[in-house]
Amino acid sequence: MSDTSIETRYNALIDRIVQTTLKGQISSKEQVYQLLRQEVEPGTGELFERFLSQQIQAFEQQNNKTDELKQAKAMRSLRALKTIQGEWERVQKDLAVSSTLNAALETIFAAPEGEALGALITAIDPNRNPALTLSQIQQLAINLQKQVPSTDSDVAQLAQGLIAGIASWQSLQDYLISWMYDNPEPLGFVGVPGQRGPWTVWAKQVKSPLMRSLFQTLALQQPVDEWISQQDNISLSAWVELAVTMQCLQQGLVAWFNKQAYNAKAGANLSTSTFLTFAAIWSQLANGLRQSLTSSNYLDSCFQITLQILRTFAQTKDFPLYGGIFALFSGDRLRSTLSYFDEPLKQVEGTQEKARILTLLGYSLQALGQLEPAKAFAQEALEIAQTRGDIQCEIANLNHLSRACVTQKDYESAINYSQRALILARQSGERLGEANALANLGYSQVFQGQQLQSELEVYESAIQYLQQGLELSKRLGDEQSQALCCSSLGVAYLVLSQPQSAIPYLEIALQSARISGDLYLQGQNFASLASAYYSSQNIEMAMTTGSLGMYLLEQIGSVQWRQPAGLLTILQGQLGDTAFQNLLKQCRAQIIPVIGVDGYDYLPLLLNQYQQSL
Repeated sequence: MSDTSIETRYNALIDRIVQTTLKGQISSKEQVYQLLRQEVEPGTGELFERFLSQQIQAFEQQNNKTDELKQAKAMRSLRALKTIQGEWERVQKDLAVSSTLNAALETIFAAPEGEALGALITAIDPNRNPALTLSQIQQLAINLQKQVPSTDSDVAQLAQGLIAGIASWQSLQDYLISWMYDNPEPLGFVGVPGQRGPWTVWAKQVKSPLMRSLFQTLALQQPVDEWISQQDNISLSAWVELAVTMQCLQQGLVAWFNKQAYNAKAGANLSTSTFLTFAAIWSQLANGLRQSLTSSNYLDSCFQITLQILRTFAQTKDFPLYGGIFALFSGDRLRSTLSYFDEPLKQVEGTQEKARILTLLGYSLQALGQLEPAKAFAQEALEIAQTRGDIQCEIANLNHLSRACVTQKDYESAINYSQRALILARQSGERLGEANALANLGYSQVFQGQQLQSELEVYESAIQYLQQGLELSKRLGDEQSQALCCSSLGVAYLVLSQPQSAIPYLEIALQSARISGDLYLQGQNFASLASAYYSSQNIEMAMTTGSLGMYLLEQIGSVQWRQPAGLLTILQGQLGDTAFQNLLKQCRAQIIPVIGVDGYDYLPLLLNQYQQSL
C-alpha cells in the first residue's frame, strides 16, 4: 500500500471517528480504542500518528479564529481528536505489552532443555522496558498454560509457579509492613534472633513449605546457604513461586518506604536496606546451591535475580555513593555477603550500574580494613565510570581511593586522588563530591604534615580545607558528608595534640553519623572520642566511648575495633582490674542505650579476646 493511499485511509478513519463523536454515536473511549485496534495496520503506527498530529494542529489553528460557531465546532472536534490521541497511546502501550509477552513466550518455548527457567527470569526482570506488571505476569502464565500440552513439562511448572507466586503475594499484602508496628526491627540480619520481624510474620501467612522454611530460617538468622544445601527435590514450580513472591515483597517494601514523606532520609535508608537484604539472600542461596551441586539452572537463576536487584538499586536517585552496606549485617555475615556479590558481578559487562555497585562494595570493604580489595573495586569502578561518563561515580571513587591511601599511610597518593576529585567536582558542579574531596584533601595533608613534621602553616591550610568541606556539606544537608568532615577535623586536632578542640567536632560527627545510619563512622568517632577524652584525663568518658567504639566496629567486622580495645587495655593496666571493672559498671547506664544489655555483657569477652591475641 502506497503512502498516499494510507494517508487517505487514515485521514478518513480520523474524520469518521470525529464525526461519529460529534453526532453522539460514540458513548465511550473503549469504542475508539477498539476501532483503532481494528483499523490501524501493524507497522504503520508512525504514519497514523503523523496524520493525527497534522489534524490536531489544523484544528488548534482554527480555534484562534473569531467566528464563534466555527470556533465552537473546532473545539468539539479538537476534543474528539484528543480522545483519539489518548486511546492511540493506550493502543501503543498495549501493543508493546503484547509484543513483550509474545517475545517472552517465544523465548521460553525456544529455550534449550532445562533452560526455560532462565528465560522466564529474564522475562519478568523489573529492569525491562516495558517491565511486566503483575497482571501481565499472570497473563503470561495463562498463555503458557494454553500453549503447553503436558501438565508435567517444565513450561507447565513455570506457569504453575507464576500463578502460585502471585497468590502468595496477595496473601502477604496485608502483612507487608504490619510487623513494623508490632515490633520495629531491622530488615536485615542484625538484631536478636527470635519471633519478631518480617520473616516470622510472613512465614505464618504462606502455604508453600519451601517459602515458609526459608522465612523461618531468616527469622532465626541462620545461614541461608546452609539451609538451601539441605533442601531436596525442590520443584520448578515451587522455585518460581519463591522468585515471584520475593520480587513482589521487595518491590512492595521499596515502594512503601519511598512514600514516607515525613522522613525521606529514613525512608531512603530503609529502601537501601531492602534492596541489599534481598540481593544478599539470593546471593547466599546461590552459594549454597553451588556447594550442594544442585541443578545449575537454580544456581544461575539466583545470580540473575541478584543482578536484577542490584541493577534496579543502582538506578535509584538515593544510591549511596558515599556509604556502605555494613549497617545491615553482622561482621561474619557482611564478609560473606560481600564475597557472594562478587561472583554474579563478574558476569556483568562494564555498565554504569556495575560501577556504582562496585563503589558501594569497595566502601564496605574499606570499612572492614580490606584495603587492597577495596582499592581494586574502586579502581575498576573508576575506570568504568570514566568510560560511561558517570561523573558522580568517578568523583566518588577518587575520594574513596584517597581515603584508602591515607589508611595505608601513602599520603602523597591520597592527596593526588583528592585533588583530582576536587578539580573534577568543581568543573562539573558536583557539590557533594566537592565536599568529600575537601574533607579528604585536608585529612590527607594533616597526616602528611605529621609524617614530615611540617610547620604549623601546613596544618592551618589543611584545616581550612576541612572547614570548607564542612560548610558545604551543611549547605547540602548531607549528614554523611558532615560526619566525615567533622570526624576529619576531630582527628586533625588530635594529631595536633589539641583534644579539647577535637571533642566538639567528634561529637557533632557522631550525631551526624547516627542520623545517616553509618555504623562505621559511628564506631570510628567513638574510638576517636575515646582517644580525645583519654588525653583530656576524662577517664569515665574514655571508658564509655572506647567501649562503644570497640563493640560497634567489631560487630561490622572492621579490624579497627582493635584501636579502642588497645586504649581500654592501657586503662585497665593503669587502674587495675578491680577499679577498671567498677568504672565499667559506672558507665553501664551510658552504654546500654546504644548497644543494649547483650552488647554491654559482651564487652569483657571482646576485650579479653583482644588481649589474648597480643
